[in-house]
Formats: sequence, structure tokens, C-alpha cells
Amino acid sequence: MSSLAVVGAQWGDEGKGKLVDYLTSQADFVVRFQGGNNAGHTLVVDGVTTKLSLVPSGILHEATCCLLGAGVVVNPEVFIQEVNGLKKAGVRVDPSRLVIDRDAHLILDYHIEIDKAREEMRGKDKIGTTGRGIGPCYEDRAQRVGVRFAELRLLSELKPRLQKLVEHKNRYLVDLLGAESPVDFDSLWSKLENISEILSPYIGDVSHLLNRARLQEKKIVFEGAQGTLLDQTFGTVPFVTSSNTISGAITTGCGVGPKTVDYVLGVAKAYCTRVGSGPFPTELEGETSDYLREKGSEFGTVTNRPRRCGWFDAVAMKRAVGLNGLDSLVITKLDVLSGLEDLKVCIKYKIDGKEIEEYPSLSSELEKVEPEYITLDGWSEDITSVRKWHELPPAARLYISTLSEILGIPVSIVSVGAERESTLFSRSAKFVKNFMMSV
Repeated sequence: MSSLAVVGAQWGDEGKGKLVDYLTSQADFVVRFQGGNNAGHTLVVDGVTTKLSLVPSGILHEATCCLLGAGVVVNPEVFIQEVNGLKKAGVRVDPSRLVIDRDAHLILDYHIEIDKAREEMRGKDKIGTTGRGIGPCYEDRAQRVGVRFAELRLLSELKPRLQKLVEHKNRYLVDLLGAESPVDFDSLWSKLENISEILSPYIGDVSHLLNRARLQEKKIVFEGAQGTLLDQTFGTVPFVTSSNTISGAITTGCGVGPKTVDYVLGVAKAYCTRVGSGPFPTELEGETSDYLREKGSEFGTVTNRPRRCGWFDAVAMKRAVGLNGLDSLVITKLDVLSGLEDLKVCIKYKIDGKEIEEYPSLSSELEKVEPEYITLDGWSEDITSVRKWHELPPAARLYISTLSEILGIPVSIVSVGAERESTLFSRSAKFVKNFMMSV
């Protein structure tokens, strides 16, 4: 068996979807292991754009089976919309190649209402949630009161439990959060009955499928959502997502052992972006920020919110290397930097003029960070048509090699455009190249 994990090494939006789509051309399985429909992937194939937030990015490859692990929280209505959209586009989407783990939790109406009401109450202290019920759903999972997909097959047992749960959630919504409209149980139940009928064929045991695939020496891609710096435990708390986004979450999110993963690829942009609130040491304002945002189309796939833009942060990236055990790095959107005269890379942090050795734990500390940069020459050439590593401008190759040297790991892949073929491999990409070879 050969398996690799693809994880975001920054604050999300690094281009994981395109990479997973590219890598799964020869994969037997692609698996989402955490997150929900707060994570968007944009795929561009033959000029056609496909936007996904739940269905794994490998769905466009006919021979690839796509799995949603137990670590994913699923809005069933969004899932059905995505499936219908893919079918309309001519993609074969049926239970033989798309499976939701029976232990994955459902995002229901009250999760979304609670998420929105809480964020509204925070006022100026908003944390930037997408309001899609992700956090409240994970809370219910931790409190052992959530609804799992396996329960859709036993609605008679679920109904009385859900009635009590909705009653409790409504009291919380109305009495504590000040919501004007409680969730209507009858309406929710009617939707669930319909959802059960549609989705029951898609429910399976992802852990069993993956462990059997391992014995059969199948090729597996594990697909992460969001990014390392948004990890619930190790990210910039409280401005983080509600799940663990690092490679270690694969084991608990899929029900497999740690030795299942042979290789870990970290994905990072050639610069940094962040959506929503939270510390961002290398953030830019003004002309350069606007240039990166417009040229890089830096607007959220799910929310369409404009992304904050900044220089590459090697200090934060070193933390991502360690947290994930990265074997190599993928640099995306290198083409966006074309046309900038100077490029900066943050190599050190200082607080109150004193260099700090460790990445700060508290967001309040990270807000005080003074980034220290090195400056590299930019390049003016349009590199979107480049298809070989050696065809990149010397300044672009120097930029990549400098990042590799600072981080202490190889850069195996560089992306210079949105299309599949805009993907360049370095000499250090041996594992990835072998993975993509047909048997």
C-alpha cells in the first residue's frame, strides 16, 4: 500500500483541493478526515470550475472512491446539494464511490442557529466563524448528545431523543442567546425523514474500508481541511476552527493507525492569507496587499469574504513542519508574485525588541510580534505557462530554494496556475511521482 496525506500548512485556503484532485488521478481512495462545509475547495479542469465544501476533491476521477471519515461533521442538506450539482455536471456520484462514515455527526438546524446567535452576541469580539454550525456540532459530539448518521437507519429510536434535544436547544437559543425564533421540531423531523431516505445508501464503515484497502495495498490520499494554524489545539486560539487540522487527526478522524500514513505533504501559498479575525504577523496593508488579493483572487470559496494578505511567514511554517511531521512542501500560487520588484520572507519574531525562540501560544502575544524579514529579488515574467522546473525564472527558483533552506525540508511541488497541468515537480518529488504512477 502507498498512502499520503495532504494538509494545509498556513491558515487554510492554500490550494489543497487542486492538489488532491491532481494527486488522485491514480488513487483508489481519497478521504476527508475532519472539518465540515466551512472548508471550500475550488477545482479547475479544462476551464470548468467546480466548487466543493464536503465531497472530497477526488470525485472528478471516475475510478476514485471518496470517503467522509467519522471526524467530519456533515450538513446533510449541503451534501445533497453538492451531490446533485455534480450529477448535473455529468459526474457519476453513487454509493459505490461516495461513502459517509456511520459515526460522522450531522449538522442540524439548531447548530446553525446557535452558531449565528453566539457570533452576533460577541459584537466587536467576533472570532470570524462562518456561521455554519460546525462548532456547536462538535460540541454535541464531545458532550455525547449529537446525532450520528447510523441513527438515520433507526428513526423510531432517534425521534424521542431528538425531541428532548430540540426542546433543550430551544431553551438555550431563546432564553440565553435571545433568539427570536426557536427551531420547529416538526419541520426538522420532516426534513430528516427525507434526508434518511436519500442518504442511507451512502452510509458505511470508513474505518473498515480503509483498513481493508491497506491489506489490499490500495493507494489512499487523506485530505485535510482548513490549515495547521487553525488547529483547535495548536492554532491561534480562540481564532481557530473546531477540529484538529494537523496530520495526527487522520487516525481519530478515519479510524486507522498512525502507520497507515506513509508520507505527509504540506501545502502553502507563496505568500500568506487569512480569513476573519485573529493575529497575522506578516499582514500587509495598502497597494501590495491589494495586488496579491486581486491577482490571487483571494476571496473565500465558501463565504466569498476577502482574505487578508501578507508575506510568507517562515516562523509559523516551521511550526507547521513540526506539528505535521511534513516530508515535503507544496508551494501554490507562485505565479501571483510575478510583477513584484521585491519579495519579503519573515525569518524571525521579536517582542519588545527581543528575539523569541518559540512560536507564541497566546494570540495576545502573537499580536505583539514584530516580524524580521529578508528581502529577495522578484521577477517580472509571467510564469503561468511554465511546465518544467528549470523554465522558472532564476529569481523564482531562488525564492523557492531559499524557503526550502530556511524550513529544512524540500519543496517537492510548485503550482503556477489553477489548472491541473500548472503543476511542476522538483527532483525531491520521488515519492509523489511514484504514487501517481499507474500500477
